[in-house]
Amino acid sequence: MTAHPRGESPDPAAEDHQAGEDAVVRPAETPGTPDEDGAGSAEGAHEGARGAEEAHEAEGSAEGAQEPEQPPGASAAPALSEAEAELAAQRELRLRIEQRKAERDSPIAAGTKLSGPAADLLAAVRAVESGEKPGTAFFDSPASAPAPRRAAPAAPARPAPAPVPERPAPRAASPEAAASVATVLAGGGAPEALAGPAAATLGEGAAGVLREDPWQLLSVPGVRPEQADAFARALLGAECGPDDQRRTAALVGWLLERAALRGHTALDAGEARTALAGFGVTDPQEAVQHAVAEGVVLVFQDGVDATGAGEPEEDAGADGSADGDGDGTRDDEEPVRVLLGLDRYALAEESLADGLGRLVNSCEKGADWTEAAASAPSASAGELIRAAATAGLVAHSGGESARTEPAALIAAAQGLGLRALGTAHSADGQRRLADAVGDPRSAVTLSALLSGEAGPGRDADGAFALDVLVVLDAPQLDVETAAMLVESLADGTRLVLSGDPGVLGSAGAGRVFADVIAARACPHVVSRTPDPGPIGELVSGIGIGELAQVEAPGREVVIVPVHDAGEAVHRTVQLVADSVPRALGVPSSDTQVITVGHGGSAGTTALNAALKQRLNPGPGRFGGFDPGDRVVHIPAPGRAVPGAVVSADAEGLHLDCAGTAVVVAPDRVEASVRHSWALSAHQAAGMRWPAVVVVLPGDAAQGLSRPWVYTAFSRGERHLSVVHGVDQALPRAVAEVPAQERTTRLRPLLEALPTPDAP
Repeated sequence: MTAHPRGESPDPAAEDHQAGEDAVVRPAETPGTPDEDGAGSAEGAHEGARGAEEAHEAEGSAEGAQEPEQPPGASAAPALSEAEAELAAQRELRLRIEQRKAERDSPIAAGTKLSGPAADLLAAVRAVESGEKPGTAFFDSPASAPAPRRAAPAAPARPAPAPVPERPAPRAASPEAAASVATVLAGGGAPEALAGPAAATLGEGAAGVLREDPWQLLSVPGVRPEQADAFARALLGAECGPDDQRRTAALVGWLLERAALRGHTALDAGEARTALAGFGVTDPQEAVQHAVAEGVVLVFQDGVDATGAGEPEEDAGADGSADGDGDGTRDDEEPVRVLLGLDRYALAEESLADGLGRLVNSCEKGADWTEAAASAPSASAGELIRAAATAGLVAHSGGESARTEPAALIAAAQGLGLRALGTAHSADGQRRLADAVGDPRSAVTLSALLSGEAGPGRDADGAFALDVLVVLDAPQLDVETAAMLVESLADGTRLVLSGDPGVLGSAGAGRVFADVIAARACPHVVSRTPDPGPIGELVSGIGIGELAQVEAPGREVVIVPVHDAGEAVHRTVQLVADSVPRALGVPSSDTQVITVGHGGSAGTTALNAALKQRLNPGPGRFGGFDPGDRVVHIPAPGRAVPGAVVSADAEGLHLDCAGTAVVVAPDRVEASVRHSWALSAHQAAGMRWPAVVVVLPGDAAQGLSRPWVYTAFSRGERHLSVVHGVDQALPRAVAEVPAQERTTRLRPLLEALPTPDAP
């Protein structure tokens, strides 16, 4: 690395990166007796109104944005938002999972498990036997003509691109329901701002639910236990106590939801009991048992569903512990780990495991891939092609340069006449993959594929009309998205999960890519293609826990020491606005800033304010934005789409997102649009820029980890500047702070699946 004295601006450009901020769980205020003056209730509830606007870091809540100006009476079109479509797809997926589970326990009618030509033949025989069709009706085509595996329907003509509106949040409550909830909230000293979110979360009967169980307010995003306790004290008075079963059940569910925000799909029962004790619950064991009995959570042992919710084994405790006393042990057995989980993640993991097993066991060799593998552009690409030729599921890992290998696989599959497609996490990743394949139609974003906005469409059975699907940026797959994807793949489809194991994990719950690799559920191809140049050398070292100095004769890597956050902001603006454009010819628009978190004196909020003042000053008359502002659009949790503000009118804020016109409704601007000269590492994952500036102020030391540094430093293509104010915390984080473990059940579920050779 090349270090510059303080006060001297480095010439090369800087690289941008973002990091996640875990929500802090604060001790609850025990509601043993109501406040005498009731003041705590109103104060806590008003905090809850602000907390309801908080979301997981990847959701990208706006920084001080206000609604753009619009004339009175402007109304939103009734089109479904992207988030609504995703929720509908999730509900449909869960329904299919439940139907499949019911079918497993019911008698199987003869022939119902057949598929392909066998199923067609059975249908023909039954039609002739019943007299529905004459026997000659089935001899119209030569017997030698093979039936197509899954014929893709003709793709409908797509209309010309039009601005995509983003509409209000899903499941918006009716005005009557929101008004009723507002009345109940007022009675408990809570602000009216919570009425809409509460009604949307709890449904049309939310007012009655909150009267009967005030702690259901905890299900509203952003509300904390102490705020729900204050609300309950105001409504229930002396009836309110810390061990109220309504309170303890709501707390257990809240703990599981908070764990999901940190990436866990399940929570150790012991951890849940410890957390409940911290919230003043005197009998945490009984509280967990009650939550299981009420169906608030499901209970599992060793990652396998032991008994189902509320129906433990005869000699097991109601929380799934082996001896009923909560320690998870029996006198004659080794300790058994007991996990608690929410049904949405349990269903998703079970569906995903079943679907992956189906792909593994339904793969047929088909075409001869030998020549394609032999002519691959690299040895690693040839190995990947050979693995995909014989396996229905393949894992592929490597850095940025290794992305050419799945591109070679897509091209090889298309050359064999197969329907092959690649997906990426971001539009930038899609563009890079399409360029590597040499065909713009060969790559789409994963969100566009699932929503139907792009891709080959679906066949008559609802499956994607594909033979090979390659998913890049696989570490960004959360378990619910992965389950929806695999559920949409037909038997015999080859699925390749490709990504860099060193980057930050998904914004949602689960660790799909890591679990698939750890379970050894499929062939795993490790790329031998290194990332080139000083940045590649630096990042490769970080991946193994070493922060080494690298030679950077072309100023590819530059270290800029700073003493405090104010100096860090000043030097960052100087780099983006002056030094990088002058020395490297990279414009400010192609230089991304990445910092640790949104808050703090050198977080994204502070940096974006300083960069806007320098690069695009203006009054922010459109909800805090001006034409030309760099922004990131958050259409759904976990997705960050870079763009620029074009204009604003009665319809909303008009954005240009990588050539796609997007209109964000006025009431969605604050929640889904923020300035993006500076991003967090999670938002930057899956994207790259010519130059990146990573900002590490002194107060960021606690947020650093090896995956964060790896992700941030690897976002730059030509140049990386590090505004360094954390001293030895940086090498210590790289060497000693690995990725945070996530508690999931997918790995044991995959390990329990039968192999293709098993009976």
